Amino acid sequence: MAQQQVTVTEHLLWHQIKSPAATGVFTQLLYDLILSAKLISRSVSKAGLLDVLGETGEVNVQGENVQKLDDYADKILIHRMERSGALCLMASEEHADLIRIDPSFTRGDYMLIFDPLDGSSNIDVNVNVGTIFSIHRRADHSGREASLEDILQEGYRQVGAGYFLYGPSCMMVYSTGQGVHGFTLDPSVGEFLLSHPDMQIPRQGNIYSANDGNYTLWDDKARLASDYFKSDRNRTGKPYTLRYVGSLVADFHRTLLYGGVFMYPAVRKPDGRFEGKLRLMCEASPLAFLAEQAGGRATDGQRRILELKPYSLHQRAPLFIGSANDVDDVMQFMS
Repeated sequence: MAQQQVTVTEHLLWHQIKSPAATGVFTQLLYDLILSAKLISRSVSKAGLLDVLGETGEVNVQGENVQKLDDYADKILIHRMERSGALCLMASEEHADLIRIDPSFTRGDYMLIFDPLDGSSNIDVNVNVGTIFSIHRRADHSGREASLEDILQEGYRQVGAGYFLYGPSCMMVYSTGQGVHGFTLDPSVGEFLLSHPDMQIPRQGNIYSANDGNYTLWDDKARLASDYFKSDRNRTGKPYTLRYVGSLVADFHRTLLYGGVFMYPAVRKPDGRFEGKLRLMCEASPLAFLAEQAGGRATDGQRRILELKPYSLHQRAPLFIGSANDVDDVMQFMS
């Protein structure tokens, strides 16, 4: 007889019961995130049949062309999450400013930061995309209106983080600081089932993931680190296999399962400055939280990602993330 699989609902309730101080508000927040992801997944799976491919003609705060599915996913998340009763603030990669909860809705102490559809430029060629989320809790309970200063917290203060991966199957991978757990959506019952309990990144990998097209734009240290993994001088004694999807969620998910290192070094700008590409608060920080909970590491090349204090909502950062040994090797070159 087949073993009964644990649903994400049962998993969340079990963890809620283990915490005597839990009120159920945080659990409700996750329920609404899950419902949002189901709606987004449904549209992604029909992207070739619905009028959701291509660009909207608008440019977002990052200077990127907005994809139709980006816009749809963003609107779904805002609509559902402001009604959760758990949030006092939201921030999206697609919006220059904070998203405040309408006074007509119940407000809570949690703050949600999200990338509604990471990798959306790959939608037109049917490559995996995903939603990344980060959850913080407001420290100030004075009753004043929540502000930008409240949400600019170090990554180690996250109370939850994760992503939904829309691919051959839809997956939810998340952590609340008690390990990393993966769930796969069963379309026949409309429920996420526990498929990857207590996920751990192998301490040593053999996969190198980076956009080598930027090699000449990296500084000397990043190029040395790249050369190390592509040579037989690394600790495995043979060149790493190169795997790069170009969708951060997909590249990180593979790294989480198989180990290795994902590198996105700072690139040289026309004025000579070096600048990171990935957003600290809605991309690097939540994935760093998952990596560390799974036994891996994440750094900007100098410091632990989770210790970086954000100074702006859309701050960017370099990212080196993955197996502990591989990230340690990167640090030998970068620092």
